[in-house]
Amino acid sequence: MNRRRFLGLAGAAAAVTALSASPAEAGKAKTGGKAAAAAKKNEEFVAILVDTTRCIGCRECEVACAEVHGLPVPVPAKDGALAAHRDTSTDHWTVVNRFETDKGTVFVKKQCMHCGQPACAAACPTNAMEKTHEGPVIWHGDRCMGCRYCMMACPFDIPKFEYNSPNPRIRKCIMCYDRLQEGKLPACVEACPRDALTFGTKKELMEIARERIYNNPDEYVHHIYGEFEAGGTDWLYLSAVPFTQIGFREDLGTDTYPDYTREFLYSVPLVFLGFPPLLYGLSELTKRSGEGSEGGEG
Repeated sequence: MNRRRFLGLAGAAAAVTALSASPAEAGKAKTGGKAAAAAKKNEEFVAILVDTTRCIGCRECEVACAEVHGLPVPVPAKDGALAAHRDTSTDHWTVVNRFETDKGTVFVKKQCMHCGQPACAAACPTNAMEKTHEGPVIWHGDRCMGCRYCMMACPFDIPKFEYNSPNPRIRKCIMCYDRLQEGKLPACVEACPRDALTFGTKKELMEIARERIYNNPDEYVHHIYGEFEAGGTDWLYLSAVPFTQIGFREDLGTDTYPDYTREFLYSVPLVFLGFPPLLYGLSELTKRSGEGSEGGEG
């Protein structure tokens, strides 16, 4: 999906008349397989809407993610006793952070944003990082050469490298892509007890998000984070406070990040072609210098 098509879909969502509230949302929150099928058929990305006004910081999403992907299982926090400003890691693909804001405590889930045109995939010289047709951004271990360009390119600092492993991998949220193929919901969405997470196509979720803001104008900031940031992401956020108060960058602009990295990417093949001959030349020069020194001593 090219940029024009992607932004066109986002714009179309803004123009759609709002549907009825609760029944429509309940249906769309439980259509994992149907949403993935719709993505394939209609060329719409699947997405997840996070309503931070509903999150209670229980971390059940963290537990579900860990259990499904074979990661160390965190202990759910009790009574909101949650540390602030944790980052994702190779062992924790999603984390819930606590922020003290102008309107009290806010809990925010953090994970890969699954950009519409991801910088990580654009920067990868071997296509190990892939934006799938359905929307999730996934990693292929059999293609990865360990260059870690994806880590440097990501504006959200998400991909993490297993530095201490003898067989290191890039680790991050993949939106439970394997579960989507089986017609299931992402584990975090299925586990959320407060419907803070809603899964569907991005078009559907934009309708839901705009409807919530329209029906409750005093409860939400009139901004859907992820609609346009970095060209648009497939994780969307609603908030009662400005997003800068809950750890989000608002300096990303609306251009896709591959637009910024294109010149660098063009130079990558030259690096791979030029670097080996350079090393060979330095090696030969070192050998000759060594031979010359030995001859002089004799």
